[in-house]
Amino acid sequence: MPITEVHSGSPEETSRLGEQWAREAQPGWLIGLTGELGAGKSQLVRGLARALGIPQRIQSPTFTLVHEYRSGRLPLYHFDLYRLESPSQVIGAGLEQYFYATDGITVIEWVERWLNAPPPGTRYRQVRIESLTETERRIRYEDFGA
Repeated sequence: MPITEVHSGSPEETSRLGEQWAREAQPGWLIGLTGELGAGKSQLVRGLARALGIPQRIQSPTFTLVHEYRSGRLPLYHFDLYRLESPSQVIGAGLEQYFYATDGITVIEWVERWLNAPPPGTRYRQVRIESLTETERRIRYEDFGA
């Protein structure tokens, strides 16, 4: 699949991209996010959640590792692997089972701490967010799988 590149000039534009993705989202979709601290990973997830109809406030689950939201059109499983250093720690924390959830959408911030290749048979969107200025971002993504 080709790599798609989007430029965002503000957090609101980044959020709108997440909203757009939510409109096309299907159960079983896995989205892996990479980017430095403050790049906009959680902002993208907020837009996704808003368009899914999730009323709760969306915060990065840095300390809890995962937040589950079941009140929208599809369940949303939001992960932040920042505090984990290796795939073995992810597996040891019992998180891997969520990554293959078929009833909702799983979004993993700092996905590079878990995987280097898309899981076989999974619809996977690999996303890289780069900070260009204080508010401008380059968002590149590629889709894999079913």
